Parts: sequence; C-alpha cells; structure tokens
Amino acid sequence: MQYLIDASVYVFRAYYSMPDDMVDDSGNPINALYGFCRFIGDFMERVTPEYVAVLFDESLSKSFRTEIYPEYKANRDPAPPELKRQFQQCRRYVRALGIMECASPRYEADDLIGTLVTHGRTQGRPSTIVSRDKDLTQLLTKEDVFWDFSGKGKLRYEQIPESFGVWPEQIADFLALAGDAVDNIKGVPGVGKKTASVLLEHFGSLEEIYGNLDKVHEVNVRGAKTLSTKLEAHKDDALLARRLTGIACDAPIENAEAAMQPSAPRLGDINALFDEAGIGMALRRQAERVSDIYRH
Repeated sequence: MQYLIDASVYVFRAYYSMPDDMVDDSGNPINALYGFCRFIGDFMERVTPEYVAVLFDESLSKSFRTEIYPEYKANRDPAPPELKRQFQQCRRYVRALGIMECASPRYEADDLIGTLVTHGRTQGRPSTIVSRDKDLTQLLTKEDVFWDFSGKGKLRYEQIPESFGVWPEQIADFLALAGDAVDNIKGVPGVGKKTASVLLEHFGSLEEIYGNLDKVHEVNVRGAKTLSTKLEAHKDDALLARRLTGIACDAPIENAEAAMQPSAPRLGDINALFDEAGIGMALRRQAERVSDIYRH
C-alpha cells in the first residue's frame, strides 16, 4: 500500500483551526505550520508507511485547467502572505522528515496524486489517498482507500455512493453536470446534485446521457420533461466542465518509485526550522520518534 497525502487540505485545516496568535519571534504566524507538522508526525507514527508522498499545490490560480477555462477557480481569494510563507515551511518540514514532497506549476496536487496512483498500479500496489476532497474519490478502484484522516475515517470503493451519491468512476461526470462552486465550474443550469445522481444511475456516464437525450424524459426525476432541452442547450458547457473535473494521471514525476520510500529524518534541518519558528519540544520529540522508526 502507498499513501498519498493531499497537503493543502491539512495546511488549510491547521490554519483555520489553530490559534492565530501562534507566532515566531518576528511576529510571523506559525499556526498552519505547527498544526500541519503535528498531523504529519501523527500520521507517520501511526502508519509507518513503506511508500508515501505529500503533494502540494504550487499555485491556486495557474494550471493547465486555466488554459482551458480562465475562470477556473477565479472565485477564490489568493492565499494571504502569512499562509504562503507557512506553505513553504511545511514543504521544508516534509523534506526534512525524509518524505517525498512534490508540486508543479502546471498540475494540481490532485493530478500529482492521480499520477502516483497510476504508477502504483503498474507496480501492483494499491493506494490510500489521504484527503477530504471528494474529487479524489474518482481515482479509487476496489483495492484503494480514501482516508479522511482526523475526520470521517476510511472509505472504500463500494462506500463512495453512500457518501457522495455516485460511483467513483462517475464523480467527474457528476461534477460536470451539477457544477462545482468551489472551483467555479458552472455545470448545466437546472441540474443539481440529485438530478445528476439520478441521471448517472440511469445512464451510467455523461457520454451515455448525451447519446440518449431522447430518453431522458423517462428518468424518474422532477422536471424530466424539460431536462433534455436543458442538457442539449448546455452541452458545450458540460463537455468543457468535464475536461476540468477529470484528474490528469500523466504529470511528469521523476524517480517516483525510489522517492516514495521514506528515509531517516534529518533532525538537524528539523531543529533549524523549529528554531526559526520558535516551536518547542513536543514536535521535536515526535520527529525523533519517527527517526527511530526509519533508522532501522
């Protein structure tokens, strides 16, 4: 099993849940750094993975998706400077802890995760995706796990419909139909989550829906009689959205096989980072325990 951690989810979680008066000697906030380091340390102690990678978003406003649709994620405010600074510190910590970390100016963390999931399958190795982002469930097969660490826990392939309304392989189509406000993806006006779920349950895929518009009126959902007209009128929007909601699994990542195998933490680098941030002994001791695990 390989473990692929969606870093941004846990950096943001720490930023908004830890006290914002946690600062270093220069007054710079360290709340996201502290919370994220504690999360990663807890994870490594609990799981002791043989293969692991932590994937970051390099930019929230630039990716191959913004080339397709410039309004993609345009509704999001840029990260404040104090958070950008902490993101870089979090990446330093992951590297110092002996764990692979990766980001790309063209691909999002989701795509890096998708690429490593695909790589793992070529090696006969399933993946546990550590995230709270439902978009990533589209990568699951029956051997994989979606793990909301410190949240709802683990979900397997067959549990995804109960939580998200559709099967993993339908998630991207679902988002293309219903839209995804978080990413500023419009979808088809008048098609909400319930309607999208029923359509996909009936037809199986976005492609099959558009190949059977003459049968859409048969679906047992409110407004079925006018649904085919809405779908036809917004076909281009739906197909564009589908290009955005699908996860790319071909991002360039070098030496993935070797890089995903953790090495012993560099405690000197960790202590230097913690000295700069004014972080005390608890996290240092945790790093030492992780070091003990991977020194052997």
